[in-house]
Amino acid sequence: MHQPKHPLRRQRLRGPRARKRMTWQRRGRYFYLRFIRLQGSPDAIARGLAVGAFAGMFPIFGFQILFGVFLAAWVRGNKLTAAAATWISNPFTYLPLFAFNFRVGQWLLQAKEFEFGQLQQLHWQELLALGPNFIATWLAGCFVMGCLAGVIGYIVGLWLILRLRQNHSSRQGKG
Repeated sequence: MHQPKHPLRRQRLRGPRARKRMTWQRRGRYFYLRFIRLQGSPDAIARGLAVGAFAGMFPIFGFQILFGVFLAAWVRGNKLTAAAATWISNPFTYLPLFAFNFRVGQWLLQAKEFEFGQLQQLHWQELLALGPNFIATWLAGCFVMGCLAGVIGYIVGLWLILRLRQNHSSRQGKG
């Protein structure tokens, strides 16, 4: 007699490593459900996302998460969402993000004394040795882009959490 193939049975035949491995689809579903089930109002979650994106725009490596969580506590936002949103800047995006922030600061402050081409070869200590004008230019760009990221993060986050929760609750009502 032929037995129908069952997904768990196939995994058992592949060995213990196959059971431990999650598929991308399962991971996506897991993070979707975690996002839907976040504690707090949609407004608090969106505030956490906004301040986390704001904190992520600053070059305070290692302290961005602490800064984001502090800001989330201050504005009564979701601290977990704030910590996650600081990863807008990560090892893959540091260089282009902070270079862009520096350019924005140059444009805002009309600071023409620094040529970005020569700055790309400098190390962290040499960048700080350029003085307060360089740091002010950089931080001005980070602040403006952080404000923009915060506003966009709040609007998109609020819309997204409201929509996802509504879709999730309507599906729960059907089943």
